[in-house]
Amino acid sequence: MRKQVDFLVIGSGIAGLTFAIKVAKHGKVCIVTKSRMDDTATSWAQGGIAAVMYTPDSFEKHIQDTIIAGDGLCDEEVVRFTIRESTDRIKELIKWGTKFDKTTSGRYDLAKEGGHSEYRVLHHKDTTGREIENKLLEQVMKHPNIEILENHFTIDIITQHHLGVEVNSRTPGITCYGAFVVNPRTQLVDTILSRITMIATGGAGNVYNNTTNPLISTGDGIAMVYRAKGAVENMEFIQFHPTALYHPEEKPSFLITEAMRGFGAVLKTRDGKEFMHKYDARLSLAPRDIVARAIDNELKLSGEDYLYLDCRHLKKNELINHFPNIYAKCLTIGIDISKDMIPVVPAAHYTCGGIKVDASGRSSIVNLYASGECSSTGLHGANRLASNSLLESLVFSHRASVESISQFNSIPIKYEVPDWDAEGMVLNEEMVLITQSMKELQAIMSSYVGIVRSNLRLQRAFDRLELLYRESEDLYSKSILTPRLCELRNLINIGYLIIKAAMQRQESRGLHYSLDYPRIGTK
Repeated sequence: MRKQVDFLVIGSGIAGLTFAIKVAKHGKVCIVTKSRMDDTATSWAQGGIAAVMYTPDSFEKHIQDTIIAGDGLCDEEVVRFTIRESTDRIKELIKWGTKFDKTTSGRYDLAKEGGHSEYRVLHHKDTTGREIENKLLEQVMKHPNIEILENHFTIDIITQHHLGVEVNSRTPGITCYGAFVVNPRTQLVDTILSRITMIATGGAGNVYNNTTNPLISTGDGIAMVYRAKGAVENMEFIQFHPTALYHPEEKPSFLITEAMRGFGAVLKTRDGKEFMHKYDARLSLAPRDIVARAIDNELKLSGEDYLYLDCRHLKKNELINHFPNIYAKCLTIGIDISKDMIPVVPAAHYTCGGIKVDASGRSSIVNLYASGECSSTGLHGANRLASNSLLESLVFSHRASVESISQFNSIPIKYEVPDWDAEGMVLNEEMVLITQSMKELQAIMSSYVGIVRSNLRLQRAFDRLELLYRESEDLYSKSILTPRLCELRNLINIGYLIIKAAMQRQESRGLHYSLDYPRIGTK
């Protein structure tokens, strides 16, 4: 099947939906999502969204907190316009129906998280992302110009390569004409042609064994752009959330939001002793990279599998009111957080690098934009400040929509794009190979490319990944495509990008910590 639209949006989280809503009144929009439309990383976001709302907070304070957390690698211009536009983007969310918690006086009940110098995080209990996702979907569902294709897996973006033109990263004017998408009803590959394409596919946490990301977070958009010879950067900076619930039987790992530490919870060892004073003056509210490394070091020293987050000293009613979802979840495994300490362990949480974009969300590929976790905007630098991610999506999807609306009428549809060629492909029965390769990949990345790295570990990871890459590409070239096979291919690409970027960064900075290089930076 072939389809032509003005705007193709790949992904249905906050970045994709915001862009779709803003461009829909100007042209036909198709949103492609590989699962249900509400099965997104946005829906899992607990903590909140950072924005300056009241004094004594200020744009400048938020800007400096972001730059400090980014360890000297933030693009200051990007930080400044993102923070300065934050309040307007929040007001827009509120206009679309998002309900943020308020105090009895009617002011927004702002939280404080690690790395923030003021209370500025808006939240809806501990299910902020779900609230935002639901309200955005309400706007999308009632718009006549927006079509949503659920359970459609995007294989690749369409470029000159599919027209028989040889391209590389130095080819001028690589252009996106749409995407090839697996149709779940026919199991065939559809061709969707577009004037403008927005990639909003989220992160890549499932390249690791232990992640807070949903199962859909397999780096699809980043891998597609990499294969299309687009610019990808800063992939070495993978943020590990310090406090995921220790429950090995469950995947993904359940996140214990940083807002809980902002509320007063304290990190402790298995024998009930505080330890963060050994690592940072900000104690349990230090930035995530510092806290994650501190926990990792404590676990190595003790040989334990987890340590604790202690909330027992906090007022029970206020604790449950602020974190009802966490309270209920912990009860299901026999933990009453008002009486028992919570076992926690770091888990892969956020991809700070990704598709390189400019201030309008444009990638290096013509007519291709990216927003959200799959993009690298310059906002996060070497480490994302807590609760800046949802804000980044809002700001860059807005900016991309403005730029796209001004351009799309002058962009022709590329009708001569050929359909996907599946001749000679067979339905592969060796699903066990895909599953086993996925486990091997995650074991390699977790063992050698985690919170603490070294040259030796990275080289071992690279050598082992190369064999997996050859095996999976051989399987891919012969098989009728399934989402699981495509996800394996994408995650192997992501693993390669992380390892290569880590090898090239010969220093310890932000989220990239190497035993072989001295620590430098602003913190």
